[in-house]
Amino acid sequence: MELLNDMALFVEVVKARSFRRAAETIGMPNSTLSRRIGLLEKAIGLRLLHRTTRKIELTEAGQIYFERCKRIVDEARLAHEQLGEILAQPSGVLRVSLPVDFATTFLAPQIAEFSRRYPGISFEFDLTPRRVDLVTEPFDVAIRMGEQPDSNLIARQIAVLPRYLYASPRYLELYGEPRQPADLSGHECLRMRPSANVWTLHDATEAIDVTVGGRFQLNSIGMMRRLAAFDLGIAMLAEEIVADDLANGRLRRVLPQWQATPVPVYAITETRLLPAKTLRFIDFLHDYMIHKPK
Repeated sequence: MELLNDMALFVEVVKARSFRRAAETIGMPNSTLSRRIGLLEKAIGLRLLHRTTRKIELTEAGQIYFERCKRIVDEARLAHEQLGEILAQPSGVLRVSLPVDFATTFLAPQIAEFSRRYPGISFEFDLTPRRVDLVTEPFDVAIRMGEQPDSNLIARQIAVLPRYLYASPRYLELYGEPRQPADLSGHECLRMRPSANVWTLHDATEAIDVTVGGRFQLNSIGMMRRLAAFDLGIAMLAEEIVADDLANGRLRRVLPQWQATPVPVYAITETRLLPAKTLRFIDFLHDYMIHKPK
């Protein structure tokens, strides 16, 4: 049992990249934590960490040991949590990384409902655009839009969002309404960075590539939606993102018989061994996205 405890301490040190931060997280004196890791290295007969005054780094042996230890510690923690779930509702802090625009305009009501359903869960949300590191940072799950790069992470698809073209009534009044996809080449098109100069559109029978241009390239869906509502161009957006603007008349569908390639939405985790709080959250979002009102 003492070996398992020391393995858990080692995992916390590596995740924190600092003895001091790990000690604060665990609630253990820094000197005690350092001594325990030193004894673990002595028992193994190999140095696991390079220590400097500013940071720690894994040795080659330490990297191998960390990957094995993390799986063992995760399984042990999950066993305790699954037994606890028999007696109580899921609980604890759920740490989630979310795409800011999708979360604030679409997911917020669903998260509110989830929080009412599971009062034992507390929440920490990271809505920055950066891609968090699920291995070394303390996140339980990341919600991501778009196709994901190949990695060792676990990606579960929870939705596919249709995308269409939208513009403000005023923009269409000033510059005319495109009647066919080729007309888009003569319009201001709001594009995502990195530069997307070709839009692929589909109707019931064919797919067409259209070269588009315009003065604005952005890395924020929310900003793109706002600029479109301020009469600055045509935007390609998921319909869930613009629901309020459509209802209030700030935006209109353009070329309504055409749509862009749908965007998949994934719940990404570092492991398949998930505690109840994370499983319930992923299942809740998946069920809502599948059965959401049309």
